[in-house]
Amino acid sequence: MRVEVLTGAALDAALDDVARLRIAVFRAFPYLYDGSLDYERAYLETYRSSPGAVLVGAFDGERLVGASTGTPMADHAEDFARAFAGQDLDLTTLFYCAESVLLPEYRGRGIGHRFFDLREHHARALGKTHAAFCSVSRPADHPLRPETYAPLDPFWRRRGYAPLPGAVAQFRWKDIDRTTETDHPLQFWIRRL
Repeated sequence: MRVEVLTGAALDAALDDVARLRIAVFRAFPYLYDGSLDYERAYLETYRSSPGAVLVGAFDGERLVGASTGTPMADHAEDFARAFAGQDLDLTTLFYCAESVLLPEYRGRGIGHRFFDLREHHARALGKTHAAFCSVSRPADHPLRPETYAPLDPFWRRRGYAPLPGAVAQFRWKDIDRTTETDHPLQFWIRRL
């Protein structure tokens, strides 16, 4: 098992595998995402076109079994401008830690920590002073919430992240139990690097 940073051509070559991982992992609660490869490819273009992008890949042999991405927040300013309106933050100092997706059979091995460590190191190397990500908010009594579900909030707090009050983005996607897309609130978490 190895975890490594991919940029440039190596990042580009791994994006289709990242798309497939996102579709597989995000089907689970709390995302319940019913994604498509075409949508994923379009979404991941940001990482292909951003000179500050990073992809941290977890490999079992040559197989990508986990991935974590990030870019300077300025590359996502259109998507997140409304969520950060009224916040006393300069988006040019902020690094966006996007998804961390890892197949279930590889969890509990410290890979999540490596994902954050390597993205935060990359952010510091770019001169960023803060890192942020967003989490899906679902009600505790959601009918598709598994009895064994454990929120990741304690993990994120141990890493120094906290919810940023009032910083909530809205995105649309189709849930696995729906026929059309619906709105989903995403809460931003932030920490000083």
